[in-house]
Amino acid sequence: MPHVQTVLGPVDPAVLGRVLTHEHLLALTPGPWLSGGPGDPGAPERARRFAAQQVDLAVAALGALADHGFGTVVDLSPYGDAGRDAHGANTVLLQEISRRTGLHVVSGTAGYRAEFSPAWVRAAGVAELTRRFVADATQGIGGTGVRAGILGEQPTGEGRITAHEARGLRAAARAHHATGLTLSTHTTHGTMALEQLALLAEEGVEPQRVVIGHLDLHPDPDHLRRVLDTGATIAFDSIGKEFWDVRTPPPTGPVPEGEYTKRAVHRSDVARADRLARLVELGHAEQLVLSQDLTGGQLHLNPRTHGRWGYCYLPAVFTGLLTERGVSERQLDTMLRDNPARLLTVG
Repeated sequence: MPHVQTVLGPVDPAVLGRVLTHEHLLALTPGPWLSGGPGDPGAPERARRFAAQQVDLAVAALGALADHGFGTVVDLSPYGDAGRDAHGANTVLLQEISRRTGLHVVSGTAGYRAEFSPAWVRAAGVAELTRRFVADATQGIGGTGVRAGILGEQPTGEGRITAHEARGLRAAARAHHATGLTLSTHTTHGTMALEQLALLAEEGVEPQRVVIGHLDLHPDPDHLRRVLDTGATIAFDSIGKEFWDVRTPPPTGPVPEGEYTKRAVHRSDVARADRLARLVELGHAEQLVLSQDLTGGQLHLNPRTHGRWGYCYLPAVFTGLLTERGVSERQLDTMLRDNPARLLTVG
């Protein structure tokens, strides 16, 4: 029977409600600082307390979401990043979050950019990654029994696709054929979307089962329309993230004392709403999904959006910007309910 695979098991697509399609529920804390270091005799207890803190924060942050008609959150955390541990064992925490909030939670499975990936992902070839993704969908992530309900967020870098990233995309494509799950990608600042689709086409993936992530970070409307013309779904999934520091791995060598320059980006939600409303006006509502990609590390950079409203910013504030621009309630339901249900359904 057609179903959506959640962390607590399969459910009828009709019960999902509105859906946040790209979040990281275990990434609301800045890091596992309570866990201690290797060999620390108190580390197991601190790790337990940290896991409890992750769950408590997520439950509190999600508390009012159901009041806005949302029934489902998709966690697209890759191995070793955005709150997920190197082998996915803490995916079981998503089950507790789901039980305590009453929300459906769908988990993705993916590698990530090499500089943020655990060693086993960096060393794995296409065949090994494919086997892992298929097992995650059919048996459970990292041996937890928690089955993935989507493949992603599988990434590419800014303005390039590295050999590591190409291996991950090809593995996700082959896992898609084996499982039927939709494939969701990460683009860095909206770049390489068409190149991702070309690579996936080489693997025989139909664009209608692909979500290209973070295209609300790309300022060129013509670029977005070219991606939509392929038949793929695009995600405006950084809503509320108006300011962010470009993420780079920590330095491996000595760092000189004193000032240094950081690269940062601004994308206003007013401009984001303008672009999104225009795409809806052009008839693309059935190819759009929305989310916030909220993480604790970025809350302080966006005190008026994520920092004030948390997960409720999209329904409480941003949808109002869309309504002011002529987007109807029916069109909002298409983007927030119908499209996610179609993409998450298998069988």
